[in-house]
Amino acid sequence: MKTLLRYSVSLALVAGALFLSAPRAAVEAAPKAKKIPVILDTDIGDDIDDTWALGLLLRSPEMDVKLVVSDDGKPLYRSKILARFLQVAGRTDIPVGVGMPTAKQGEGGQAAWVRDYNLNRYPGKVYADGVQALIDTIMSSREPITVLAIGPVPNLAEALRREPRIADRARFVGMHGSVRVGYGGSKTPHAEYNVKQDVPSAQKVFVAPWEMTITPLDTCGVIDLQGERYRRVKESTDPIAAAITENYRLWSASQNRGNQPDPFETRSSTLFDTVAIYLGYTTDLLKMEQLPIAVNNDGMTLIQPGAKPMQVATEWKDLDAFRDLMVQRLTNKEKRR
Repeated sequence: MKTLLRYSVSLALVAGALFLSAPRAAVEAAPKAKKIPVILDTDIGDDIDDTWALGLLLRSPEMDVKLVVSDDGKPLYRSKILARFLQVAGRTDIPVGVGMPTAKQGEGGQAAWVRDYNLNRYPGKVYADGVQALIDTIMSSREPITVLAIGPVPNLAEALRREPRIADRARFVGMHGSVRVGYGGSKTPHAEYNVKQDVPSAQKVFVAPWEMTITPLDTCGVIDLQGERYRRVKESTDPIAAAITENYRLWSASQNRGNQPDPFETRSSTLFDTVAIYLGYTTDLLKMEQLPIAVNNDGMTLIQPGAKPMQVATEWKDLDAFRDLMVQRLTNKEKRR
């Protein structure tokens, strides 16, 4: 009887120990948050903000970059920048898609950085038909893809023409438009560049049946880094920050400003595209409104009853927090929780 009692007590103690340890084991075994699969579609090589955005994307652990594609002409020049940047960042696992040729030809302010770079020697995959690579990546994915569009969108319009079903299997997050605020904080909206550059393509993309989120000039037109924030990036030895700084130096020197001083020494340019990267995984720091947005023939993005509803980042809740986040990630000095 005493033996049975001792045995019962032992079982009870073991069971109790297992019960008490179960929550900790469950926490330790809990799966990590799943990354969001994304494709970047970019006109990198014109304005420098695309390069900052690419760096921020590569430092956003919330997202899994499946493909980067050059857009809006200059296909070889833009694709070389993408490939070399990925190689410097140690991310040659990411394929590069060469965008369609358009009337936009030649190079840009970052040409010196890739003048001797041979795209054929990129260690990762290079797809000559970037539009088809984009379609194939979306259609073969087991889960919806987020398309991060940070330039004019002829690639995406062509992709929708070739395979309309991509809109059912992807969501669109873009740096596009001007809703209530224009360039330079103007209270008069403007025809924003990424829309105006190719209005027919923007119109096609803006009526496609995919879920859409955009950052217009209202929120992306106020992003820059100055003072200590800019100094931290400029002086960082991190490979991504250093590549951004070198490209910014070249690009800034290429801009004809007359007798005006070169801003490279003291501040960044306006970093419009970085907001679209942030919206790829969260809206926490922004005020979002669902608005019906239409693109008219002049490239204006208008609030128009009956137009396609989309999520629009119209105001910042905490702009400085975003600037700090950007610096922390680009310099690889993010605060650990």
